[in-house]
Amino acid sequence: MIFERSLQRELGLTAGAVFLVLLTVMLTTMMIRVVGLAASGGADPSDVLVLIGLTVVGYLAVMLIVTLFVSVLFVLTRWYRDSEMAVWFASGVGLPAFIKPVLVFAAPFIVLIAFCAMVAWPWSNAQRQAISQRFAQRDEVSLLASGQFREAPSSHRVFFVERVGEGSRRLENVFVASTENGKLNIVVSRSGHVELRGDADRYAVLDQGRQYDGEPGKPNFRISTFERYGVKMESRPVTTSIGPHGLSTPALLADPNPGNLGELAWRIGLPIMALVLTLLGIPLAYQNPRRGRTLNLVMAVLVYLTYANVLNLMQARIESGTLSFPVGLLLLHVIAGAGAALLFWRRVRNRPLFSVRRARASSGQ
Repeated sequence: MIFERSLQRELGLTAGAVFLVLLTVMLTTMMIRVVGLAASGGADPSDVLVLIGLTVVGYLAVMLIVTLFVSVLFVLTRWYRDSEMAVWFASGVGLPAFIKPVLVFAAPFIVLIAFCAMVAWPWSNAQRQAISQRFAQRDEVSLLASGQFREAPSSHRVFFVERVGEGSRRLENVFVASTENGKLNIVVSRSGHVELRGDADRYAVLDQGRQYDGEPGKPNFRISTFERYGVKMESRPVTTSIGPHGLSTPALLADPNPGNLGELAWRIGLPIMALVLTLLGIPLAYQNPRRGRTLNLVMAVLVYLTYANVLNLMQARIESGTLSFPVGLLLLHVIAGAGAALLFWRRVRNRPLFSVRRARASSGQ
């Protein structure tokens, strides 16, 4: 029908605009957060773009849910405001007739949301966890960077090298400070190099420098000069541990412990949540010209926030073992679906979505 094609075309245009806005906000937020993390030494600056991209991929399912819900709500709200809904109702098109074109439009979104929740979300989490753990367990040789103070994660050492050349092999103007048992040890040198001894031991060999050794605040510092001084560079093997967020969906099914079941319920709940919110958007878009234009939008925001927070609550309850997996998976969505059916019923019977009783004062004669 004409109204189906018109509705789907407008839904597509609105969804594209909403998704671009959400993507821009997400990219900006993640850029500020990840760049701040890298500036504070919590992430490798070379991994900033990768971390931003992985984060966006991980949250694609949530962005698509919001895009779908907001698109249905915005388009139908505009149709109510511009009296297009009145025209279709007068032509014999009832509100239930909008379910089919809206679901046809939403079907690719729901399939993509399910894919992102089941595949993209755990993959991006696993990659981000691996990058973070690899950075936290990096060896001290990787800390050597020109003109930067770097603190070693595995020891109480601070390195400063004015210039690093030849693939981190040649060092110029080196400063190394370390603390042990309340004593401060400072080594400065004009030049040095990284030397590999044996199979895995690496040393920063410093040439023609000085060593200051003593306790801060006391005049018992010992100053010595050296021709060559070796500083062993600590290294730790890279081990990765992936939590439930980073496990693939088949891995969650293979090990059905409470933590994995909670994560599985959250992933399965995302496409169901998208379907229910899409249907909820049809009656929630109703707008009474005699009332404010923002009431339905406020209610829609409250509905989405409540739905998302309760879904997270159900996940936490399943993980803690206080709620069984079938109940935690179905209870919320059954209640939300029943609420959507109730709102449809009230709108089909031409009743307001939310009735407010007003007390009337009676006056005696």
